[in-house]
Amino acid sequence: MENRIEALREYIDDILLNMTDTFERRCGYLHLYGVSHFCTLFALKRSDNVELATMAGMLHDIYSYKTLDTKDHAQKGSILAKEILDNIKLTTADETEILCNAILHHSDKKNRHSTFDEILKDADTIQHYLYNIDLPIIEKEKNRLKNIMNELGIKYEIE
Repeated sequence: MENRIEALREYIDDILLNMTDTFERRCGYLHLYGVSHFCTLFALKRSDNVELATMAGMLHDIYSYKTLDTKDHAQKGSILAKEILDNIKLTTADETEILCNAILHHSDKKNRHSTFDEILKDADTIQHYLYNIDLPIIEKEKNRLKNIMNELGIKYEIE
């Protein structure tokens, strides 16, 4: 049986390794792998689909790193994710829809969507914060980060 996570990582790594901007390549690896790991953690904690959550983290910003364009990246990223998943044939149609919906909604941090979508949003939020805790917290992520820290049992005042 094929390990779908490793097959997807190989595909994502090929995109990242071909980036000529070494700073953006480093950011891509840190962010995509970081969010993927946090997706795994939250899926385990919330008893959701760990494999799909891990894959969502790997795919969620691949459009931004592949094109170096962040405008409408959630929408464009969901389209690219569907193309990738259709191309490498790792997921069923239902799984592809779940992944693409999560990617489509991941930037909408103020509104709630499916429980699976919330895993990706929370993973993205905590990775942004833990990348460098001395940087200001993104305003639209403050309340979400407070809830995540509370869920994880971490006492921390978020200004």
